Amino acid sequence: MVSAKSILAGILILIPFIVYFAIPTYNKVEPDLGSLPFFYWYQTVWLAISTILFSIAALLLARR
Repeated sequence: MVSAKSILAGILILIPFIVYFAIPTYNKVEPDLGSLPFFYWYQTVWLAISTILFSIAALLLARR
């Protein structure tokens, strides 16, 4: 039987993939942050968010 922790971990892992595959939403130059176009700093921010989400999912699955 699938537990609620497994479902939550699956959702947390799935969120970054949905965001990364939604390319038209971040395939832009504006607004820039410093001298970085939106495309680059958006992906960099999502790398950090993905790390946090994957870590939470790993902790949930490790505490079965």
